[in-house]
Amino acid sequence: MMDAQQSRLPAGKAYYDDLHVGAFFRTGRITVTESHIVAFAGLSGDFFDVHMDDEFAREQGFPGRIAHGLLGLCLADGLKNRAEVQLQAVASLGWNEWSFKAPIVAGDSIGATILVEDMRVTSSGDRGVVQLGFDVTNQNGITVQAGRNALLMRIREKDQGFASGK
Repeated sequence: MMDAQQSRLPAGKAYYDDLHVGAFFRTGRITVTESHIVAFAGLSGDFFDVHMDDEFAREQGFPGRIAHGLLGLCLADGLKNRAEVQLQAVASLGWNEWSFKAPIVAGDSIGATILVEDMRVTSSGDRGVVQLGFDVTNQNGITVQAGRNALLMRIREKDQGFASGK
């Protein structure tokens, strides 16, 4: 839920110094296909029946085969990287407190709201670390996954100083 301290980030490049705690943006959406699920199984080696066998998945209480939880996380990260807000990242530092809240099935369209939860400058002072909160929802507005990502980011002033030879 958004509060008065939260504000939507404008489209375009966003450096560490363009962000503030409470800033957020929404990604586009991607429709998860059966091909995504099968390809992810092959890539990860995870052929667990709940992902590959409709009957087994239904016996477990799901509507049919479900996507791998890590596939959902990977797609959410890809959506972040293709969003209108282009975070000027150096590297991902980790994923924390990630929860699989509801199943993702083939045909679901997922998107994420990404919130800046915490920020700090590195000890060297040349980069920033941002804690991003993710709320991944399906086409019905149901949260299917949620968690946090620590992201090492470029600082505009430092990058411009390096570019100009200062």
